[in-house]
Amino acid sequence: MSLPTVTKFVINTTQVNCFKETCLRVLSLCNSRALKEGVCVHSPITKLGLQEDLYLSNNLLSLYAKCFGVEPARHFFDEMPDRDVVSWTGMLSAYVRNGRYDEALEFFDSMNISGQCPNEFTLSSVLRSCSLLGDFDYGTRIHAFVIKLGFESNQYLGSTMIDLYAKCGFTDEACKIFRNMDNRDTISWTTIISSLVQAEKFSQALAHYMDMICAGVHPNEFTYVKLLAAPYSLGLNYGKLLHAHLISLGMRLNLVLKTALVNMYSKCQKMEDAIKVSNQTPDYDVLLWTSVISGFTQSLRVTDAIAALHEMELSGIVPNNFTYSSILKASSEILSLELGKQIHSRIIKAGLEDDTCAGGALVDMYMKCSDLAEDALGAFRDITSPSVITWTSLIAGFSEHGFEKDSFQSFEEMRAVGVQPNSFTLSSILRACSTVKSHSQTVKLHGLIVKTKAGCDTVVGNALVDAYAALGMVDDAWHVVTSMIHRDAITYTCLATKMNQMGRYEVALDVIVRMYMDDVEMDGFSMASFLSSSAGLAAMETGRQLHCCSIKAGLASGISVSNALVDFYGKCGCTDDAYRAFKGISEPDIVSWNGLISGLASTGHISSALSTFDDMRLAGFKPDYITFLLVLFACSHGGLVELGLEHFQSMREKHEIAPQLDHYACLVDLLGRAGRLEDAMEVIMTMPFKPDALIYKTLLGACKSHRNIALGEYVARQGTELDPSDPAFYVLLANLYEESGQPDLAKSTRRVMRERGLKKNPGQCWMEIRNKVHLFNAGDRSHPQINEIHEKVESLITELKNRGNLYQDYEDSSYHSEKLAVAFGLLRTPRNASIRISKNMLICSECHNFIMLVTQFVDREIIVRDGNRLHVFKKGECSCMVAASLQQDEIFHNSVCHS
Repeated sequence: MSLPTVTKFVINTTQVNCFKETCLRVLSLCNSRALKEGVCVHSPITKLGLQEDLYLSNNLLSLYAKCFGVEPARHFFDEMPDRDVVSWTGMLSAYVRNGRYDEALEFFDSMNISGQCPNEFTLSSVLRSCSLLGDFDYGTRIHAFVIKLGFESNQYLGSTMIDLYAKCGFTDEACKIFRNMDNRDTISWTTIISSLVQAEKFSQALAHYMDMICAGVHPNEFTYVKLLAAPYSLGLNYGKLLHAHLISLGMRLNLVLKTALVNMYSKCQKMEDAIKVSNQTPDYDVLLWTSVISGFTQSLRVTDAIAALHEMELSGIVPNNFTYSSILKASSEILSLELGKQIHSRIIKAGLEDDTCAGGALVDMYMKCSDLAEDALGAFRDITSPSVITWTSLIAGFSEHGFEKDSFQSFEEMRAVGVQPNSFTLSSILRACSTVKSHSQTVKLHGLIVKTKAGCDTVVGNALVDAYAALGMVDDAWHVVTSMIHRDAITYTCLATKMNQMGRYEVALDVIVRMYMDDVEMDGFSMASFLSSSAGLAAMETGRQLHCCSIKAGLASGISVSNALVDFYGKCGCTDDAYRAFKGISEPDIVSWNGLISGLASTGHISSALSTFDDMRLAGFKPDYITFLLVLFACSHGGLVELGLEHFQSMREKHEIAPQLDHYACLVDLLGRAGRLEDAMEVIMTMPFKPDALIYKTLLGACKSHRNIALGEYVARQGTELDPSDPAFYVLLANLYEESGQPDLAKSTRRVMRERGLKKNPGQCWMEIRNKVHLFNAGDRSHPQINEIHEKVESLITELKNRGNLYQDYEDSSYHSEKLAVAFGLLRTPRNASIRISKNMLICSECHNFIMLVTQFVDREIIVRDGNRLHVFKKGECSCMVAASLQQDEIFHNSVCHS
């Protein structure tokens, strides 16, 4: 080569290198600022043959991805003559940045096939895709790559893997990865804390935060933003501690951190503190204002929320869909249709009526505040593309308002337009199935849940358990429980509550064992349900054990548990314990007062029950529907006719409570017990409701007590026309004839009853001894100690006769369930211990007389809770005071007993 040629070559090479350097500077600048103009260097790079320069090409690929999207970047990538790990990683990052996670994983598979080895940045992008897709299986494969390539101690990768495991529900594994990391920095600490908060393991998150401080690693603003989401569960003091920490560390109060603090104080209903924090810096944005407004609405300070909205608009910040949704939520809570309509007009003005969030809030507001379902439907139809959340609001609203048919129809329409239900949709429609007890709809939905694998969601599983239990399909409900992947306290509470409603208290108590085996802790609601089961069985030992457990677990102070304790002790006849439980409630509600009144009234403490009613009103509580049932019950059983009439009149006149059919039944019982049968009949004839079978049975019982055949026959005819299959009318009428000296008519009535295939419901008693419930049926010999029990009954009858008591031994009642239970209690309970018996129906007068006489010579307290009240027998007396009232008690049985 000649000298001039060599010189020319050197000059050209120098120029090319200078140009390449210039291109790199242009690309670097444009990449940092995402300037599209940088791609102008692509053409000269190609013309000068520099496309094989990987450094230049990778920078150009990055610019294409940032400024022009995935497709142009992929086209450039495919034309690159050479690619290295940076090229593959850059293209992979572009897929992830654009939310195309499935394609990112496919691209990574292509990278592996090409033989290119990934680096830590490649793996981080792939792990992020797995995390956001919830693809745990693929994620574990990448974890294996990390271990194989020796990146286990990499802080960045460690944080990404922690995020993956936590988002896929494997929090313990995420903590294990964190513990195995060598150098844990602020990012890794913040990631594990964030993961624990997201998993609602707030105590663990707080413990990790304290370890972080002890390790000398300084938290950043994101650490505190994540931690401040937990105080609603851990308590205000925890939130204040975090606030104090960030002040002591000199943390700058930027807008993000200030919003998190305002959120924390708002959720703890400390709005004064929230406002104080928000005013510490002049920075405000729509998120901060929305947090303030949301805090006011959560505290039902609607006027303050509206004032904050006006101030927000005056400051020049435009409310968004979440802002309006918060105000609409307040409208729903206070049932203010007028406010809701005003916000609706603002939403229309802002052009947000088709927004999913605002539209859904409008649907919810109209469903709760308006009597017209058309208002909610109108708001729903304004939404261009209703989301699953909006559909769910509509479906749930129909269900809650008693329009279950519309709820089912909307659910089908939602699926028809291609919107798939989420867990909340399914739980809402299952609640509708539970309400209407629709077997076909429940089974149909169960099939859909199995097909879509939605049963993995605990919320859906719980709703399905509730629906089957409501249908009385206990085995199917248990099958769903056992097939659920995750069970919680709500799962078992649903089951126990439905069992209580069905009167299957022993099955409800069996749930406790299942919870224990499943390592699920009781909460206040489950504890209240189990106490209710104990009350239903009068199971003192079990109930007292649950009381101890509630104290140990810190649940006894909760209002639901406290009310359940008042109810439990009241139904078991322990009025002193019921009163102590009531006095232990710091802020009793109307349920607390009703529980105490019920316990006193059912045990015969009539004056105390009515005195408690007066105390309740003096304390500022307004009586409700149940309260007056209890007061009328007390007046009826206390023979206080005029006072009962006065309270009945005061319902509408003083307390604006319209008497319902149950109240009229109480009134009929009140008058019937006093012998005012014509007045009772007039009540039935003039009340604004169609009489039911119960109210006629109540009056027929009064006719029997006062031997009024003429009226009794008329009432029996009316009752049998309403319910021809109820044997009670025939039994009562036959007894009326018999006690009035008309045995032939009694015999013919019983014959008609037999001819129609009707049988009197058998009496059943049960009692708890050493945590085991013993069941006794009238005339049944299935109990393993039945011979010994019969011998005890016979010895008691013999003793009565030897003592000169005028006791008549009726052959058909010698083995009534009450007598069997009393005999068993005397044989198996400790001396001087009370004998507690529960009965499924009202105690008959003959058994009542038998137990009273027995307690004359047996120094034991015998407590019998029948279907209407509690009888405490001691020293030949009963707490019901008037034995004659039992004849009426055999009939009167309504919701008062179970209030």
